Amino acid sequence: MQLDSQKHSIFKNYDHTASEMFSVLDFQGNVLNREFANEFKEKDLLKIYSWMQKIRLADKKCINMQRTGQMGTYLSVRGQEACQVGATYLLNKDDWLLPAFRESGMMQIMGVELSKIMLYWMGNEKGSQVPDNVNVLPISICVGSHIPHAAGIGWGERLKKGRRIALASFGDGATSEGDFHAGLNFASLYNAKTIFFCQNNQYAISTSRKLQTKSKTIAQKAIAYDMPHVQVDGNDVLAILKTMQQAIDLAREHNIPTFIEAVTYRLEDHSTSDNASLYRSKEEEQQAELRDPLKRIEVFMRANNILNDAIKQEIIDKASKEIDEQIEKAKRESVPSADSMFNYLLSETYPELERQRDLLLNEINQ
Repeated sequence: MQLDSQKHSIFKNYDHTASEMFSVLDFQGNVLNREFANEFKEKDLLKIYSWMQKIRLADKKCINMQRTGQMGTYLSVRGQEACQVGATYLLNKDDWLLPAFRESGMMQIMGVELSKIMLYWMGNEKGSQVPDNVNVLPISICVGSHIPHAAGIGWGERLKKGRRIALASFGDGATSEGDFHAGLNFASLYNAKTIFFCQNNQYAISTSRKLQTKSKTIAQKAIAYDMPHVQVDGNDVLAILKTMQQAIDLAREHNIPTFIEAVTYRLEDHSTSDNASLYRSKEEEQQAELRDPLKRIEVFMRANNILNDAIKQEIIDKASKEIDEQIEKAKRESVPSADSMFNYLLSETYPELERQRDLLLNEINQ
């Protein structure tokens, strides 16, 4: 299928040799593309901004919990809120999300309670149990290993002639893994209803983007698989939303997978056990702070009389209350019993499994 010059203009017009990523707002929040900026309604912009604020506030709370011994570890999404919201806000609630490990915001938008995410990082396996009506797969710690799964789910949805699509999110480091290439090749070959979303935050733990690949852009890696692709400003939530709108149409209506490289920056350490000062400078981090996605959308919304100090404080207060409630819910959750894995891993038990359960319980009780 030929891409529609209007409906799929972002993908059709993208040229990786031009060194221009798609943007709607500049770094200061000024409008670059009035036509696209005007497409978003006030109520949606307020919801989008509210999600971004909530994700950032929850992020800070989780880091504080880890620092005070209430959580084992945590991977921050500060600085990547535009990616978190932009990638998932337009998805249907029954679409599929396959997260890596820096997608806590995406998971919440798709229906996973924050308390569940906290439980996961507390080491409580109940954190990986999502409701039956939420199509979010477990967090994938192994870099890139979930990408072929996303291709498979998108293929399955096409075979069923369904309306659901799959979104796989991962970091720039995953695009240097074999699973990335296997997944994109399979998805393209079999017309999977899948969107591949790369949060290029410039570092694969401590390995910088420039030391990781010779590709001029990460987006162009999709050329080998004849897949529509684009590099988008990952700190511009409006640009990501518009790009996702077109990618969703291609996947849902035309069975065409796409690859999106969202250029962003990880403002915190890789994880709470990392020290980013060992491999990047203060000057670099200060420059990245100037491109803060939350500040950018706030400037735009204030300029259009959608946001003011009173509304902002109301959003923050509401989000803070919801986050505190989720923290208390996570703290109240009991530790799973040793034999809990026998109860929910498989839908039906069998004699050998029961024997193993008995052996385990006997060992514990001795």
